[in-house]
Amino acid sequence: MPRILYENDNIIFCIKEAGLLSEAGEGSMVELLEAHTQGTIYPVHRLDRGVGGLMVYAKNQKAAAFLSEHIQKGDFVKEYLAVIRGTPKEESATLTDLLFHDRRLNKSYTVTKKRAGVKSAVLDYRVLETAEGEKGALSLVHVRLHTGRTHQIRVQFSSRKLPLYGDGKYGGRTEKEGIALWSHRITLTLPFSKETITMEAAPEGAPWSFFEI
Repeated sequence: MPRILYENDNIIFCIKEAGLLSEAGEGSMVELLEAHTQGTIYPVHRLDRGVGGLMVYAKNQKAAAFLSEHIQKGDFVKEYLAVIRGTPKEESATLTDLLFHDRRLNKSYTVTKKRAGVKSAVLDYRVLETAEGEKGALSLVHVRLHTGRTHQIRVQFSSRKLPLYGDGKYGGRTEKEGIALWSHRITLTLPFSKETITMEAAPEGAPWSFFEI
């Protein structure tokens, strides 16, 4: 059973464990939450299968439409923690790229020119702490997404030779702990009260234990 942080008649905040599908499927978060609520669950955003952390789901179609509209308006704020290999040149910056997602390979790439299937990707990051690991420097970064592209955080840092810890797909070493990316905080407007709510959850274990979170 997933860890539930907040629930009302319209939405449910919970922790997705790394390795689970965030959308519908056998053994997915949707299936687990439907068993918990005895009702239909509607995904409104997603996390990569290998990534864990905070997610929110709608419990009815009207709430799903409400949240989807706010996501399109940019009123749904997603913040992440990531551990990257190396140290960025700037302590904080905005990263802007053009990304192309190859559906056949399920992999995204940075490109230099607009063409069919290419989308802009924007995020802000801030270095919180740097530690010296057995295989070189590791940096804990806070990330705020402005766009929600497939594998966006992973590929934007990797393209700058700062791959995420454990992310073998994008230039990091594969580690037993998995990909060091965590959905840390979500801020949204509640359906239909218009009240703003912020929920957050901290990761545990390695490599997060290298830092004071």
